[in-house]
Amino acid sequence: MSSFPSQDRVVGAIMSGITAAAQNFLLWTNGRLTLSYGPRKIISIHVAQEIALIENPPEVFIDATVADILKCSLPKRDSFVEYMQEHSLPQGTLSITLDERFEHISDDDSITRVIVSIRSGVINTKDEHIREIERLCKMLYAHVHGSFSLDYAVFAFYADISSGARKKLENRIPLIIQNFDRVIEKHKNLKSTFKGGDINKTTDGSEWCAGCYIIEPLT
Repeated sequence: MSSFPSQDRVVGAIMSGITAAAQNFLLWTNGRLTLSYGPRKIISIHVAQEIALIENPPEVFIDATVADILKCSLPKRDSFVEYMQEHSLPQGTLSITLDERFEHISDDDSITRVIVSIRSGVINTKDEHIREIERLCKMLYAHVHGSFSLDYAVFAFYADISSGARKKLENRIPLIIQNFDRVIEKHKNLKSTFKGGDINKTTDGSEWCAGCYIIEPLT
């Protein structure tokens, strides 16, 4: 198997992808619309492209299902149904998954290492964001049972506000992270870190930023 890229390189590529998506969307719309007005898939495609540029890149998949991810990460591939039922995990998709890159023997031998959920327009903590953090935690829970290939999960997000917004991003982002941390605190086998959050200002006084909330098992 190839050498899987470090977390720092993966997170750096995610941040670069979000930044590229924000800049390109402004260019496409002649500066009239920010990225929060665009389809979420725009960010996923830009992030996938940036990850593909990493030296010895992983295999990159967009919109893999929960079932397929668990098949490719649990010790027993046929135990995904039981796992989903046990942890109340409904079927759905994840924005991006990163798999080991190697010569495959069959269509069913992939090994998933990283899962990435991407959201745009995250300026407040919504119920859907909390549910997604909880879902990522549940997908990592198998680490307490032993062999499991998922290394970590990333909740990557983009946020922007207009110049007239009363509460600025520098005040919003810490509150969002605090609310995410409360979810992690309920999972004693997991820890979290946040990277990014630097505020970018546009010529008209608007603000935008990108961030990566990283969830991983305690070692």
